[in-house]
Amino acid sequence: MTDATERTTTERTIAVVHAGLGQPSSTRLLADRLAEATVRELEALGHDVTVEVVELRDHGHAIIDAMLTGFPTGDLADAIETVTRADAVIAVTPLFTTTYSGLFKSFVDILDKEALTGMPVLLGATGGTPRHSLALEYSLRPLFTYLRADVVTTSVFAATDDWARAASANHHDDGGSSLPQRIERAGRSLAALVFARGEHAKPADPFSSTPSFLDMLGGD
Repeated sequence: MTDATERTTTERTIAVVHAGLGQPSSTRLLADRLAEATVRELEALGHDVTVEVVELRDHGHAIIDAMLTGFPTGDLADAIETVTRADAVIAVTPLFTTTYSGLFKSFVDILDKEALTGMPVLLGATGGTPRHSLALEYSLRPLFTYLRADVVTTSVFAATDDWARAASANHHDDGGSSLPQRIERAGRSLAALVFARGEHAKPADPFSSTPSFLDMLGGD
């Protein structure tokens, strides 16, 4: 019998999708930091958390093929299932010409239009200068709002200088606007949303009602 004082845990899966192109990648680094902050908060709330990372650079050719054929296959199909069946998504993209990357947008385009309905989503972006930070609000957020995802109010933009300041031993408290502080705040926001919503409703299998060939032939 379970001790009444023992904290009950539940399992949650966080899908981390990033469109970083380099190795190492500042986009991947931001995605990892956001995931770590979210996991810490969810574990404090009594959840067991699994993080599954989808690196879009590994699926570049398959994404183009899926756009041409309309049917994702192989590892790309598995990646899409990872995203759509998660309890929350952390989506991070580099910014090019003040908007999300073409690779990132192409991946979103091949998702079923209902796949992210109600999904808790935390947005992040990286770029060379803070002047591009507003792209999160006028470009990235509307994209996921259109998909009817439940987008966390707090989003995180990391410019090149943010990483240098975060790593500085002389880093000072600037009223909560440093990159590590913004990451922690965003992680708390996503964790709170996941905790409040409970388990995300998984998309239905479109082939679940299709009869087998054996059934159609009247076999035993």
